[in-house]
Amino acid sequence: MTKAELRQKFLAKRKALTAEEVTRKSQHIASNFFAYLEQSRLADTQIIVHTFLPIKRRNEVDTWTIINSIWTNFSQIQISVPVTDEYNNQLLNYTLFPSTALVENRLGIPEPVISSRYETDLSQISIVLVPLLAFDPFGNRVGYGGGYYDRFLANSVPNSLKIGLSLFEPVEQINDVEGTDVKLDICVTSAQTYIFN
Repeated sequence: MTKAELRQKFLAKRKALTAEEVTRKSQHIASNFFAYLEQSRLADTQIIVHTFLPIKRRNEVDTWTIINSIWTNFSQIQISVPVTDEYNNQLLNYTLFPSTALVENRLGIPEPVISSRYETDLSQISIVLVPLLAFDPFGNRVGYGGGYYDRFLANSVPNSLKIGLSLFEPVEQINDVEGTDVKLDICVTSAQTYIFN
């Protein structure tokens, strides 16, 4: 299937999930993510994890499960979150603290309010948790189609570990992968962790 077909299919599949299903799957995803972090020894290092904040109305993976666990159990790990700059078609990135005040933008994405923005040192970002609608066994992903994450991953944090978080298992193949699409290194689902490299 093409990205456009998969986008339509998985938006519908995600919309059909109940809030309880999203919560349960998100908790399993968080458990699998932390198991990978421990196993790869990354949990012991001083790193920055960049993560999207979930759009509730779109039934995205609830990354707050991961964020709150990092704040509680991994004081050496910092969190960074994106702010969408639609004018320049890029992501701006700010450190997230428990005290950071958030506001939803017009797309329903929670973002730090201007007075709570502390710019992240992009060179310190070791892991990027990447939002997606679908992925395949080769590490290709389908996002919302804006290209924000492909540009961010390629230009700003090319050496980071790119970890997709998915509410569903992989599709067989994405037919129209392009040269500008940045592949995932890993994708974590509620059932297992897929490693591509």
